Amino acid sequence: MSDLSGLTALITGAAGGIGTAMAEAFAKAGARLVLVDITDASELAARLGPEHRHAVVDLEDPAAIAAGVEAIGRETGIDILVNNAGFGIVFPADTTEIEAWDRTMRINLRAPWLMAASALPFLNASGRGRVVNVSSQAGVIAIEEHAAYGASKAGLISLTKVMAIEWAQYGITANAIAPTVVETPMALVGWSGEKGEKARRDIPVGRFARPSEIAAAALYLASGEAGIINGATLMADGGYSVR
Repeated sequence: MSDLSGLTALITGAAGGIGTAMAEAFAKAGARLVLVDITDASELAARLGPEHRHAVVDLEDPAAIAAGVEAIGRETGIDILVNNAGFGIVFPADTTEIEAWDRTMRINLRAPWLMAASALPFLNASGRGRVVNVSSQAGVIAIEEHAAYGASKAGLISLTKVMAIEWAQYGITANAIAPTVVETPMALVGWSGEKGEKARRDIPVGRFARPSEIAAAALYLASGEAGIINGATLMADGGYSVR
């Protein structure tokens, strides 16, 4: 399963903990990678092999997204798009942090839309295009202090469904992953101490997700074996949302 030889996978947020795990898993499966991040992912690309590429793209800039995807698509083609990049600031619904709200929407919702729309001609040309959007359990159930984040991730799930029904005619599938807290260095800072311990206790399996587990979910949805899966949201939350 998951032989991606000869296919190009574009992964956003590639320099982060989940993105790095995805890059490693997709490279192992034989994919040619284009690693996109606001920071330089050249070291990761070089470590994984000379056939892999990297690109610095500001996902808050629509023109940069359009130009970056066009350049990547013309050079390598795009068979798989993984919208993994995200912005994780949280605050309650009665806090009117306008810029934080707008930035959350720009990165978590608008950027995946623009990335996918820009990549559509190349995904179409692939004949087996895949879009994998990384949402969150907060996009499925309500979590305190996740007003903007939860709204952005719920919107991403809805966007995924629309892509799924509109683009299936081109042989493209679109699916989402909704993880619980993932054990990345950044997340473990925000979920440290008693807050983190309580969160773990609330998850039926008793722990947070590992980056490799989210990478495995993305790899499956990008694989040929998942061709019938379309418009789905794969919960990777240890059972938290089924309580």
